[in-house]
Amino acid sequence: MFDYTGQIVQATAGRDKDGVFCVVGVDHGAFRLLLADGKRRRTARPKQKKLGHVRFLTETEFPHPAIQKLKQGEPLSDRELRRALAAFKGGNHTWQRTI
Repeated sequence: MFDYTGQIVQATAGRDKDGVFCVVGVDHGAFRLLLADGKRRRTARPKQKKLGHVRFLTETEFPHPAIQKLKQGEPLSDRELRRALAAFKGGNHTWQRTI
């Protein structure tokens, strides 16, 4: 199974339908994605979703420092994850430095 860590997805089924999440891990044995949003679903207890029950909102990983931190295997706080998802939803790219 492909490593989807760092992808931004939208749930298409279940009680969290239409919610926006970040993939924080993959359960290769059960073919499930581990999703968190930092508020309802914390990074310590991510939601398991089947691959067919999500819609990918990005073709590649979202270029936010928190997502990069997650891809490198460093621990990510719920606060950092909430800020990254808020930046994605709002189209806010203030983390990028302008020269």
